[in-house]
Amino acid sequence: MKTPSARPPAATEERRVIQLAGQDVPYVLRRSVRRTFALQIDHRGVKVAVPQPAREADVERFIAGHQDWLLGKLAARQAHSAPPPPFEPVDGACLPVLGESCRLRLRGLGRSSHWRRSPDGTEELVLGKTLDSRGAITRALRQRALPWFAERVAAYCFRLGCSTPPVRLSSAKTRWGSCSSVSGIRLHWRLIHLPPELIDYVVAHEVAHLVEMNHSPRFWAVVGQLYPDWKTARTRLRAAGRTLPVVEPGSGDETLNED
Repeated sequence: MKTPSARPPAATEERRVIQLAGQDVPYVLRRSVRRTFALQIDHRGVKVAVPQPAREADVERFIAGHQDWLLGKLAARQAHSAPPPPFEPVDGACLPVLGESCRLRLRGLGRSSHWRRSPDGTEELVLGKTLDSRGAITRALRQRALPWFAERVAAYCFRLGCSTPPVRLSSAKTRWGSCSSVSGIRLHWRLIHLPPELIDYVVAHEVAHLVEMNHSPRFWAVVGQLYPDWKTARTRLRAAGRTLPVVEPGSGDETLNED
């Protein structure tokens, strides 16, 4: 009499999150009797299929080994999604500033706007008395952005050993930044919404143009000198650009890219 063979263990699935280039990426881990590792992305999200006995360290190493491909695919899917709705300037609404959530307050007593830290630790933008809340928010963000950008440009110019050019804000429709030997460096004011490390990538990109006014291999070598992880940052920037709040009607219609 033949002994019945043991049934293979049933496949299992569990939801997990891995951090790639500072970005939390949720995924479904599927274990089964398969022999190889596989990575899949569709409308449902990311799925990683592995053999039953695969160790967690091997799973994370496999995902990290495909980081650029994975983040690129996620960015491409997000780029084709609907843009965020216009930001509603109501009391208590939140918008990102330097990658952190900032709370809007409409209770200002004077006419000027100001920034403050609330008792719970959240940064707040308090608008003064105005009939144009959107315009007041934009002005406050631009005033916050310019000195921050100028300081980062100066820091990267110091690393490169070159003098710091004039720094101005931009509202360009197609570019995050630009560099000119005549007018200096311009950076889009909406960058102020992004985490500092992504702003730094754009800054490094434009500062590199001070020595290479092109996109040749020599240029990218300078970018790599200033910002070694520029490829990952570029992928993250393309994804993040589609999620920025639309403070003023029309300001979210542009498709922003590097120069």
